[in-house]
Amino acid sequence: MKLESLHDLYLSELRDLYSAEDQILKALPKMIEKAQSAELRNALESHLEETRGHVSRLEQVFEMHGEEAKKQKCKGMQGVLEEGDEMVGKDAPPAVRDAAIISACQRVEHYEIAAYGTVRTYAEQMGQQRAAAVLQETLDEELAADETLTEIANSRVNIEATRTA
Repeated sequence: MKLESLHDLYLSELRDLYSAEDQILKALPKMIEKAQSAELRNALESHLEETRGHVSRLEQVFEMHGEEAKKQKCKGMQGVLEEGDEMVGKDAPPAVRDAAIISACQRVEHYEIAAYGTVRTYAEQMGQQRAAAVLQETLDEELAADETLTEIANSRVNIEATRTA
């Protein structure tokens, strides 16, 4: 796809995000399965449900623009998820594995925060306020998920992981 305008770049980024969310939908259940902490598992299960909503919102945004919801392979998310899977797959005590899961998931969240912030800004700059509002809703959920993971890490998981040394 040629990038001749901000609108073209915006659609390309949306397709990339659509792919990223699909990859996350496949990766999160594996993280949930490996999590020892019930609080972490619950947070990841909740975010899995939110992620389904993110996919639906992206489809709404494509529809607002009269575009077909298509994926463009998100190689960045693929790499982040592969690294996370590798780290989480290592032999480790349960608390250390949970700390690794949080680390991997926060990398995913930060990628998404950057991407959603960018497309929301593009939508605003192009006068697409409805699309911007929908994208902001997802951005808010990504920020909240990151905050939740930080709280879980700081209040329990990392403390328990330090005791395994």
